[in-house]
Amino acid sequence: MTGYGRSVAELPNKRITVEIRSLNSKQFDLSARIPSVYREKELILRNLFSRRLERGKVDLTMNVDLITRDVSSKIDPTVLRQYHQELSGMADEMGVAAPADWFTLLLRLPDVMKQENEILSEEEWLVIEKAVDEALEGLIRFRRQEGEMLQKVLTSKIEAIRSLLAAVEPYETERTEKIKSRLYEALANLEGVEVDRNRLEQEMIYYLEKLDVNEEKTRLAHHLDYFTETLHENSSQGKKLGFIAQEIGREINTLGSKSNQSGMQRIVVQMKDELEQIKEQILNVL
Repeated sequence: MTGYGRSVAELPNKRITVEIRSLNSKQFDLSARIPSVYREKELILRNLFSRRLERGKVDLTMNVDLITRDVSSKIDPTVLRQYHQELSGMADEMGVAAPADWFTLLLRLPDVMKQENEILSEEEWLVIEKAVDEALEGLIRFRRQEGEMLQKVLTSKIEAIRSLLAAVEPYETERTEKIKSRLYEALANLEGVEVDRNRLEQEMIYYLEKLDVNEEKTRLAHHLDYFTETLHENSSQGKKLGFIAQEIGREINTLGSKSNQSGMQRIVVQMKDELEQIKEQILNVL
């Protein structure tokens, strides 16, 4: 969900720079830093961003640079003093010397220069709307590029788990034979004990069924297929992928609890490592 978009709108007496940044978030959260004259349109912007971006922590910044001095514009001394006080304090705290053009820089900060009875015209808003739309398109392109990269990463991780799942099978046969031979050997070492072979076979079948992982393997393979299908859907599926990853984790954990063989346990650990990386990357998916 990370992204960045920027656009510049030119008007006869001002230049407006629109910047949009987005970070990962489970919900949509917009923080707008815009000049007061545009505040009446903030709800429109919020609805637009929510509809097009869906999720993410989004920062919208509009900076206005005056090209020519409007006769009705004047300095707001209260805002100017607040900026000066805050920046001076920070400069002293950080041990930074004030630049030579300190006052000029202060005048360019938002809301220092304001117009008396300034009214947002429909023509100006249309220009700003276009700039916002261009910045949004830039951010969405950025997100799309990130998404294509993430799709490749997630696909490779899912295929890695699939390969590890296939590697479990040889250990299954091996451990079954080891369990049988170990039990028979233990019984052979018992002196004066008569063994009911039919009962022994029944108990052994019951014991081996408890350790059987075929169901877990089948469900895990199904979840891996479902994850891949969902990953290639056109609509945003970040939350859904997160839920599927949880199901994958449950099957891997159950597989691990039944893996009383060191080779299988190593494979399960590798699966968990791949899954953790998947979960981290899903946080970036819309």
